Amino acid sequence: MKIKICGLSRTEDIEAVNEALPDLIGFVFAEGSHRYVAPKEADFLRRELCKGISAAGVFVNEELDVILQLAGKGIIDMVQLHGSEDVQYVETLKRYCNAPVIKAISMTCDASSEELQRWEESNVDYLLLDSGTGGTGEQFDYRLIGRLTKPFFLAGGLNPGNVTEAAFQVLPYGVDMSSGVETEGKKDREKIKEAVRRIRNVERKIW
Repeated sequence: MKIKICGLSRTEDIEAVNEALPDLIGFVFAEGSHRYVAPKEADFLRRELCKGISAAGVFVNEELDVILQLAGKGIIDMVQLHGSEDVQYVETLKRYCNAPVIKAISMTCDASSEELQRWEESNVDYLLLDSGTGGTGEQFDYRLIGRLTKPFFLAGGLNPGNVTEAAFQVLPYGVDMSSGVETEGKKDREKIKEAVRRIRNVERKIW
């Protein structure tokens, strides 16, 4: 099971994940977010990141050229879309970019079932099932997931105290944590380490 820690923006955050060793981290490039990191800062942080950890770029209705530039420079390995991007947007992106694409779906909106079906049939590589627009710190009703054939990341309100139960219940491709491993809005080294440790224990029990 893949472990992703999202919303890194400081050198201390990089030091924490380099110690805990999740599989992926996320840089948020949406300027409205308090976790926003500028491309120049992300470039610096990426250079400090352990080579065994991949980096995803989180975007909200971003211009394709911006994404292509960040991927082309090797600042990000994956593209995570959290806006109202449509299937055509993704098809165009994948035509010019080899990075895998993750599409976030709000599982608390009225059209979540239609969105799941639409993106299940698309050429995105992964889904990310979240509460609201992400970063809410709240879980959603996992019964809404149903049967999916496309690999997905489970997000929304996950923290060291509930991530193992959620993982056992849903068996996702990966889990994604952000606010759940923070203290007062900043990434917490000990929470990151504990969350990763607990998921690794789940992996050993399942496999």
